[in-house]
Amino acid sequence: MSLLQDSRRIAHLAAPLLVGQLAVIAFGVTDTVMSGRASAADLAAVGLGGSIYITIYISLMGVLQALAPIAAQLYGGGRTQEIGMEVRQAAWLGLALAIPGILLLLHPEPLLALAKAPPELVDKATAYLRIAAFGLPAALAFRIYSALNNALSRPIMVTVLQLGGLLLKVPLNAWFIHGGLGVPAMGGPGCSLASTLITWAWCLAALGILYADATYRPIEIFRHWSWPSAHHIRALLRLGIPMGLTYLIEITSFTLMSIFITRMGTVMLAGHQIIANLSAVAYMVPLSLAIATSTLVAQAIGARDRAGARQLAWSGIRLAATLALLCGTLLWLLRRSVLHAYTEDPGVIAAALPLVALIALYQAFDAVQVMTAFILRAYKIALIPTVIYAASLWGVGLGGGYLLGFGMIDGLPDFTRGPAGFWMANSISLALAAMLLVRYFMHISRVESR
Repeated sequence: MSLLQDSRRIAHLAAPLLVGQLAVIAFGVTDTVMSGRASAADLAAVGLGGSIYITIYISLMGVLQALAPIAAQLYGGGRTQEIGMEVRQAAWLGLALAIPGILLLLHPEPLLALAKAPPELVDKATAYLRIAAFGLPAALAFRIYSALNNALSRPIMVTVLQLGGLLLKVPLNAWFIHGGLGVPAMGGPGCSLASTLITWAWCLAALGILYADATYRPIEIFRHWSWPSAHHIRALLRLGIPMGLTYLIEITSFTLMSIFITRMGTVMLAGHQIIANLSAVAYMVPLSLAIATSTLVAQAIGARDRAGARQLAWSGIRLAATLALLCGTLLWLLRRSVLHAYTEDPGVIAAALPLVALIALYQAFDAVQVMTAFILRAYKIALIPTVIYAASLWGVGLGGGYLLGFGMIDGLPDFTRGPAGFWMANSISLALAAMLLVRYFMHISRVESR
């Protein structure tokens, strides 16, 4: 199959994934814009609280994502009845993972203490996180549903639900942030309440669809009852723990960046938060392509088509890099218009503007590293990528960012200090991760083709 045909297959599956991912990221953008219109303190609180929540959620969700390559390989091999057992075991695992996550969100004081934020910011961020704790179990359950649909190449219903949630997000945010109809004005924490209600609606809708839709009957999710199985949960954990750690490393590199930048003042943090949102939006394109490519590669592996899996993988890497270069260029050209869409505060815009060039520059590195990492997961390989991420993102990205951002290296120009220093180091770390992951995949693909 040609590169063009592979790219079309990937794009066909990635398109609804991208729409759904953009709908989800639009939640964060909506929170940023609407809380920013309320006050700089609310914007900073949403940024800080959201960073901590996403760290906990993404780490736990990453473990459950092990279901996707496992189910995709079973589906590619025609072993559909075995998928139901894997889904039930993932549900038990999700229930167990939700408990520590809820406790961390209900008691976030040690995490917030790292930020050394002013009391008003701490109070708002604490309220945000305690509300989010009640939505965490539903968010993890919906992630299982999403992983299953991706494995089956049926992402459309997930996308429909995510778009429906986005339609509710703006009016609910406005209601809870500003108050009305008997509800007091909550400011930034109101964004968390809106998201929690929508997440539970997603969870209940997903359960209903799995039970009633005839297309899921061959999987036999509800036909049999399964207590936790040590064998199946060990298999999920063997792949899921490194995946969860990878997500943790990746997201904490951004979370700790936000916490350290908090020490530079509310305006600097608000500018960084806008850039983080822009970066997350741009990331959705390669992420959607990576999920689609990983699904097709895993299905090919399950069907014992190793040569086809390798060709699909390289097609995905090339496609992601090309589109990322175009996305970075577009971000740079439209930088002023985009920033003014977030805020009219001249101080925040001045803080954010120099950072746009950095996120535009690293798009290609980011795209290649996430694509290659997802491809390796399709081969059920996650441990070595975790080590690569730890060395690159924590060691070079966060460690280097701390040294640059706080001016701890003498003789460097002023533009390497502040938030720019953190983003520069992060860009270098992503380039390093991309190079190492591609080299490792080249080794794996040679071994698999023998």
